[in-house]
Amino acid sequence: MKSRKFVVTRRPRLAEIADHPNIELVDYERRLTSLQGTLQLIQQAYLGTSQRALIVLEGWDTAGKGGIVRRLGWALDPRSFKVHPIAAPDEHERAEHYLQRFWRRLPEQSQIVAFDRSWYGRVLVERVEGLATTTEWRRAYREINEFEQMLVESGTRLVKLFLHITPDEQVRRFRDRLTDPVKRWKLSYEDFRNRAHWSDYQTAIEDMMEETSTKQAPWHLIPGNSKPYGRIAVFGILAERLGKDVSLAPRPIDPSLLKVAKRALALSAADIARASNSGKPKARVKSNGLEV
Repeated sequence: MKSRKFVVTRRPRLAEIADHPNIELVDYERRLTSLQGTLQLIQQAYLGTSQRALIVLEGWDTAGKGGIVRRLGWALDPRSFKVHPIAAPDEHERAEHYLQRFWRRLPEQSQIVAFDRSWYGRVLVERVEGLATTTEWRRAYREINEFEQMLVESGTRLVKLFLHITPDEQVRRFRDRLTDPVKRWKLSYEDFRNRAHWSDYQTAIEDMMEETSTKQAPWHLIPGNSKPYGRIAVFGILAERLGKDVSLAPRPIDPSLLKVAKRALALSAADIARASNSGKPKARVKSNGLEV
């Protein structure tokens, strides 16, 4: 499942997307575990280097962004993996340029940062709900492209993902949330208000992808009626894009550290040989918060 399969190269027609593949549960679990392990190795390879990555997650309400964030969190160390759930700007942020609040959350060196919704709110919800003028949201296409080009040229690996589901699938998931006490907290008035503007959002999404899927920062459009398939597609794209030209070979142990450890731990020659081995380690992937 190559990332180029999902890259947006022309204006998409969301209503015409009929192919929503599924995946068997056993295959899903196996592939997810493998991809989580790969992402863990990528994160470790970034540590202590100038590498940094930025993941932009967009999609329809109930499309599965939260599930993807959770599964990233199960695999990645929170010390260098950050998630920013983006809500409506507060009073102070509304007085600033809309991009300013995102500047403060960009990844530092060695970090991987995920935005659960992003600056694309300017050309989506703010456009549809009339919170930005036509002049403002039209101008935002150029501003966003320049912003992202600057990020990429400065060394940030930027991956943009949009999860697409059909209207009928969204209704099914709304009903599931309404009847499941554990999921009910996710349901809000805004969900139903946004659904009433489905066609307006569809046009805005298609415009957004046509205007901002660039060579340096392309959109990846993922059919997500099947949550397992959507997750595997997202993790595969992330592993490919974030791991490109990155060596995942373990770094050799610092000889000075090994010397201290030898004394402190009374290491045998066999212990020292194992510690010096640069073979590929088994990735320890977290599942539901537990290491396996």
